[in-house]
Amino acid sequence: MDHLFRTDHGNGVAEITLRRAPVNALSAGFLMDFADLVGDMISDQSVRSVAISSDFKVFSAGLDLIEAQKFDLDAQNAIVKGLNVGFLSLFACPKPTVVAVNGAAIAGGLFFVLGSDFRLAAPNARFGLAEVRVGADFPVGPLEIARATLDANLLRSMMLTGQPIDAEKALAAGIVDEIVAEKHLKSAAIAQAAEMATLPPQTFASVKRQIRGAVCDRIERAMADGGNTPEGGWFNDETVAAMKQMIG
Repeated sequence: MDHLFRTDHGNGVAEITLRRAPVNALSAGFLMDFADLVGDMISDQSVRSVAISSDFKVFSAGLDLIEAQKFDLDAQNAIVKGLNVGFLSLFACPKPTVVAVNGAAIAGGLFFVLGSDFRLAAPNARFGLAEVRVGADFPVGPLEIARATLDANLLRSMMLTGQPIDAEKALAAGIVDEIVAEKHLKSAAIAQAAEMATLPPQTFASVKRQIRGAVCDRIERAMADGGNTPEGGWFNDETVAAMKQMIG
């Protein structure tokens, strides 16, 4: 996987580095490979916790809007499935997950953050749900994760304006847990993951299931009922024009 890289740091900590140049734009293949890698780490008994980082100045910019304008129905369904399956795999992961957000995490890119258990951010990080600005609503997986992890008023403002917030506002809102100088960000994430790796694993998994299990079940039922293949596709009559306007 050229766009994903695994590093084992010892002490039970494995790191997933996002490296789909230049801005970790989301594709169906990228998301499904991410789900597969998370699955590998779940089944690997040597892994006790997972850290997620980016190799680029942008943590993840969401969909590649130039590429997405050309999506036919099959491509729309493929990316919807990728968003549902990829982020459910992270949200439901029974092992502790820690994310190090070194730059913008926008639209679909924000769900690497919302799906993680502990979130660290650099001072220049930005967080947004820009879907409304690009003419696309939310697939069931990201929608349910956003509802489960964001305050109702923050959900309203972020989803209905599409405007990003900075790291300080994200900290105040509980989107991130700590702000760390960028030069120390990755080491802080590895240290946090190592600390969480010492928690009793069965108990951690059970408590996490208590918190998130009902949401995961709703997402799985919705996918089984056709949530990966929305009728008529994901896009509407406004989507391509909105994407063009967004990128200028």
